[in-house]
Amino acid sequence: MKHIITLLFLITSLNWVIAQEKPKEIQPHYIFSIYFGGGSSYIDEAQIQALYKWLDEIPGVDGHEISIHGHTDNIGSLEYNQWLSQKRCQAAFQELINKGLRPELIRFKDFGELNPVYDNSTWEGQKKNRRVDIIVWPLII
Repeated sequence: MKHIITLLFLITSLNWVIAQEKPKEIQPHYIFSIYFGGGSSYIDEAQIQALYKWLDEIPGVDGHEISIHGHTDNIGSLEYNQWLSQKRCQAAFQELINKGLRPELIRFKDFGELNPVYDNSTWEGQKKNRRVDIIVWPLII
């Protein structure tokens, strides 16, 4: 099972790189964030239910591409935060698969601590940077 998840992770990572060649004028339709505790990649039941509800509200979600962007705060080494970001992406990926979405339409990018949206010099900013963003794009044929 670990090998299958690792293989899916590698395939979706490669697909995400390819997907970055989209025209710049296309904007995401929907964005959802899942927040984590410090050093954790665990998604609690309340967040899973909120994610599933959000996905149910997107018309034709199974016909969209999905990007998962993993983030961390700046506590810990760059290597550790990169690894943690990957684990968070994998956890979100697994929940999307559990929901029945097609793995070939899911890509991820783990930023670790290198792309903070919030100020990591504050506790509040660090807490908000411990997340994955799930971005749903219209499928371009």
